[in-house]
Amino acid sequence: MTDLAAIRDAAALLQGVVHRTPLARSATFSRLVGAAVHLKCENLQRSGSFKVRGAYVRIRRLGAAERAKGVVAASAGNHAQGVALAAAAAGLPATIVMPRHAPMAKVMATEGYGARVLLHGESYDEAAERAKALAAEAGATYIHAFDHPDVIVGQGTVGLEIVEGLPDVGTVVVPVGGGGLISGVAIAVKGVRPQARVVGVQAEGAAAFVASRRAGHPVVLEHPSTIADGIAVKRPGSLTFEIVERTVDDLVTVSDEEIASTILLCLERAKVLVEGAGAAALAALLHGRVKAEPAPVVAILSGGNIDMNFLTRILGKGLAKAGRYLQLEVPVMDRPGALKALLAVVADEQVNVVSVSHDRLDPRVPVDRVEVYLTLETRDAAHARRLLQALRKEGYAVRRRAGPSED
Repeated sequence: MTDLAAIRDAAALLQGVVHRTPLARSATFSRLVGAAVHLKCENLQRSGSFKVRGAYVRIRRLGAAERAKGVVAASAGNHAQGVALAAAAAGLPATIVMPRHAPMAKVMATEGYGARVLLHGESYDEAAERAKALAAEAGATYIHAFDHPDVIVGQGTVGLEIVEGLPDVGTVVVPVGGGGLISGVAIAVKGVRPQARVVGVQAEGAAAFVASRRAGHPVVLEHPSTIADGIAVKRPGSLTFEIVERTVDDLVTVSDEEIASTILLCLERAKVLVEGAGAAALAALLHGRVKAEPAPVVAILSGGNIDMNFLTRILGKGLAKAGRYLQLEVPVMDRPGALKALLAVVADEQVNVVSVSHDRLDPRVPVDRVEVYLTLETRDAAHARRLLQALRKEGYAVRRRAGPSED
């Protein structure tokens, strides 16, 4: 069963096992969105995401014969950790198949919970096919990441906590991959507060639910691509698609650039670390994909398991989009004092220099000139534009190498 009563049963089963994560009002995001914005911080959950809820409920309800043969799962990372943690708590062996390019932080964390990890395929779906074959060979139970009633009602406890903590909630915004989280959340929220809206958010490059709703049936994406690996799923689940069609008010998309800038904003303004999937719901609010209403709105931060090397790249992308990371190419005369004069203009505009290099061999540059490459930190896009205007006023033929449009 996937109804409100089943979700309440799951909540009782999870008592003392998972954290009741914070539901915190953000003054900063409320001001930016123009509505009372609350963050459901599942990034602070055990194992770093909501996935442990559904995995624990599913594993706890296995029969004795099933438990004896262990469990197998496929995951891009968060479900892997949830299954590994839940299996360890139940004393069961667990094998997790993850895509070859799964974030190393998630691979290491999964192994740290005691699971055996196998890397296979280029996507979650390819890993899932291998996992199902392994489960069949061993007679083990395959723990689906989203398309199973026990998993759905486990994830639905997130929605139950939202309506219990914020009874007048108007809109709940949920990141969507395979649909397990939004299915459970929608059942819980609509079951307690039918007038509330539930909106799903997908990455533009992996919007299988959006395409499926348009087609009227689940469709398969050939090559889903997004920095939000936790929601990069080729096809909705059959069960989750039916529930989403029945209960979810709207589905929207956000770009990878919007996700990246939201990760940065969460770190800088809310002191919260989220992964790509975890930032998707808030990104939709901040970039106007979801209409702000007077009633309180909740954005679910679904996970915080982000690879630190990847975070470095994400932050660079976010800083560039915000106009705070600027890379320039500037040809100057190849003579003493030319670089000093260029940097004086930069200093006059109160811009910080991160690095300077030059190239005398660039074929675009005349023989009496040298190409100078500057990496700079600016306060915002307006500050970057002022610097460019100042340089051009001094006669420099400056070109931007990266970042948003200067217009």
